[in-house]
Amino acid sequence: MGWRAYHEATKHSSESLHRSRHFLDWANMPDPFRHYEGAPLIDLPADPPHPGTSQPAAGAEFLSQLLYYSAAISATKVVPATGYRYALRVNPSSGNLHPTEFHFVTRGLRDWPDGLYHYRPSSHMAEQRALGRFDLGDAPVVFVLTSIAWREAWKYRERAYRYCLHDAGHAWQSLAMAAEAMGCMAYAEGSFDDDALAEALRLSSDEWPMLLVPVDGAIPTREPEGGDTVWSPGEPNELSAERIAYPPIDEIHAATKALVTGADEPAAQGCGEIALPQHAPALQSFGEAARTRRSALDFEGGDRGIGLDQLATLLDAAASPLECGFGGFVQLHLYAHRVAGLEPGVYRHWPGSASLETLRLGDQRVMAAGLSLGQSLAGNACVAFSMIAGLERACRVHGDRGYRYAHFEAGAIGQRLYLAAERLGLRATGVGAFFDDEVHRYLGLSPDQGQVIYHFAIGYPVHDPRLAG
Repeated sequence: MGWRAYHEATKHSSESLHRSRHFLDWANMPDPFRHYEGAPLIDLPADPPHPGTSQPAAGAEFLSQLLYYSAAISATKVVPATGYRYALRVNPSSGNLHPTEFHFVTRGLRDWPDGLYHYRPSSHMAEQRALGRFDLGDAPVVFVLTSIAWREAWKYRERAYRYCLHDAGHAWQSLAMAAEAMGCMAYAEGSFDDDALAEALRLSSDEWPMLLVPVDGAIPTREPEGGDTVWSPGEPNELSAERIAYPPIDEIHAATKALVTGADEPAAQGCGEIALPQHAPALQSFGEAARTRRSALDFEGGDRGIGLDQLATLLDAAASPLECGFGGFVQLHLYAHRVAGLEPGVYRHWPGSASLETLRLGDQRVMAAGLSLGQSLAGNACVAFSMIAGLERACRVHGDRGYRYAHFEAGAIGQRLYLAAERLGLRATGVGAFFDDEVHRYLGLSPDQGQVIYHFAIGYPVHDPRLAG
């Protein structure tokens, strides 16, 4: 199954929802935490300072700060009816199911042995999987972000692969933004031999490599060690009693393994009639925003809105260049509900000219919610977004693997919107469920002009009674 067949088969429509007879098997829910049982554990220093406030002197301090602000547990929620507690993390995830795992290879990190490690967010520890050299480049730290599709498929079935790709994009950008705040650079690379990398890292069959993210810059280092690879004991835990197969997910993943590089095609350029103003000032530091970020349960309706300068700040954060070997496939269309100085309506963002093009005017609250499978938060938000990806162009340039890249980019943009909203005193929510073709018809898009791959909403959140910290 190629990307086009998979994408068409996993589109939501009123007919597909009526046909669905899926019920969640709570007894078989996958464990959200992977552990390597029996592997040596290394403590990472607790409560590291905010990035940029102090320079880590050793590898453990560096890794602790980087992971604490990009992948660690940040809060818990409690189900009122049962008292069941579950964890929230710095990096968001569809359904809080967290298909993305953080593995990393170190080379020449001060006071830290060279080798392969897995981050255990449940206890903020590193699991030592092997000692020795792994040939993933010369950076002191190289992260390998992997995906466990079953965690998402348990709830979202065949469409889950889309969400796994979004989540990998969120995780990558969460890591990249924390690294940048620490004076480092994290560059994402999606072009590698999937099977060879999985074999080299001895990944479980349920876990697939998605992105390589080397981190370099202001890192405490030493001379790299030599020697052969010595594997530690430790077996990956079983996540659930039964893993149900979803052949379309296996097929699209197999199709996107192929490495193809065609002639690059520049993205369309344009200019709207509405110039965006200067940005609004941030109310929080990166560290504060990263640790307090939550996905909003819903948003306040009413008359309270945001300023056009705040919208400009959000759009600039979304449009800033990504440090990666792919991209430029996603454009934002927005449904402005309550933005001072901007009439309610639908607009297309042209980042090159920092402007908005008016597509239609009028109250969009009912339509925005309706297109997002009737989810009221898309209408109660101050502004909602459709991320439109040039899938045809991405896959002409990169083959079916371009399907991954477009979704990674959408997830990365989503993470930037999350943090930008938080720093402005707002809150955001990513929305992976929408009526695909209805969005295209409403925006007047033909398939060659792009297809919707992610929705997003930003506004003032209602109180979430489940939050416990």
